[in-house]
Amino acid sequence: MPLNLSEELLAIIVCPDCHGDLVPVETDPATGAGELVCQSCGLAYPVRDDIPVLLVDEARRPD
Repeated sequence: MPLNLSEELLAIIVCPDCHGDLVPVETDPATGAGELVCQSCGLAYPVRDDIPVLLVDEARRPD
């Protein structure tokens, strides 16, 4: 499982800002840290302790 998130969860969660699909991206393979990146608007939501933080204020804006 990417970022220790279940396939069922990944199938139903969407970007809270634009409702686009979220794709898991591992940012540090050693620790398993990562984020969920919206395929529509590009916002990247952190995953902390295997829990997605789906708050727009916590998201990283695309470069």
